[in-house]
Amino acid sequence: MRNEIEKVLEAMREDYKRWNMASRTVHQNVEEFNRSMTIRDEMIEGYNVGLMVEENRRYWKITATNGSGTSRSVSGFIVKAGDKKFREGDMLKAAGWAAPARNFARGNVLDGSGVDNVRWTGIG
Repeated sequence: MRNEIEKVLEAMREDYKRWNMASRTVHQNVEEFNRSMTIRDEMIEGYNVGLMVEENRRYWKITATNGSGTSRSVSGFIVKAGDKKFREGDMLKAAGWAAPARNFARGNVLDGSGVDNVRWTGIG
């Protein structure tokens, strides 16, 4: 299952890079442009490094840090073993730090459904 979870993380990384590079800024000169690209590269690298997966009893919890790395937020949960309502691999939106929203699955990592809909802001 770890390989499938890595696909979710990669989709989040790619979405963050796309989002970051899409913001347009007017630059006065080449130096300003280069400085801007350096900052963007640092932000992308910071996001990539801060994206983590924690194994808990019932779920895999995906967390991310802010740009400075001083605070963490939950990006979503992935079901480890099926239960009455969800199958193994179901992706769930975060309801809070310690629990997912158990209303419905946002996709499944094992069959690949919904992985393309994951954004850098999380599963949801």
